[in-house]
Amino acid sequence: MPKVVCLSDTHNRHGAIDVPEGDVLIHAGDVSMAGRAGEVEAFMRWFAALPHPHKVLVAGNHDWLFERRPDLAREVVAGVTYLQDSGTEVAGLRIWGSPWQPWFYDWAFNLPRGEALREKWDMIPDGTDVLVTHGPPYGILDSVERVVGQWFGEDAAVEVEHTGCEELRAAVLRVGPRLNVFGHIHEGYGTDRLGKTICVNASNCDADYRPVNPAIVVELP
Repeated sequence: MPKVVCLSDTHNRHGAIDVPEGDVLIHAGDVSMAGRAGEVEAFMRWFAALPHPHKVLVAGNHDWLFERRPDLAREVVAGVTYLQDSGTEVAGLRIWGSPWQPWFYDWAFNLPRGEALREKWDMIPDGTDVLVTHGPPYGILDSVERVVGQWFGEDAAVEVEHTGCEELRAAVLRVGPRLNVFGHIHEGYGTDRLGKTICVNASNCDADYRPVNPAIVVELP
């Protein structure tokens, strides 16, 4: 029964996170704030020193180094399994990882909704046990609140917006991994289910970038 420890969106605040022991340690991206090499190197010194026998990482939309200088990024993360539209097998688990999300301002690893993202998710192989994505599937731990109606003295109202990826949702339902680990939407921290898949939004930082959310541990039967 592998114990999977899930982290995401530590944004240079990794030193404040208490990381429980486990068999596989997964970080679902946004290790940094601006994706500078120094930020990624500092994170990697911490991440690589943790005692977990297997460590898996995908990049996030803040992690520009992985998109702009993939050669340098791969040197920095040597010794850790970095996944970008690729897979690995550790602790008896088939793991696939990918950093993409629907267009989000002008950050890294953005793609337009629809076909471009569908092509990425079509790469996920059948039989995947653990899917690691930076962003969530649509409607799963992906809600943010937008304030509206403040013009000309009107009372403010709040709208809930789902920011996850529709194409990723379809892929999770198609492939049916045992676990989908992601982050990106800090407000969505927690666990849920999509079909037979356990979904974990492991964002350690809250919406104000405070590292207040603990690691989430999942024991896979």
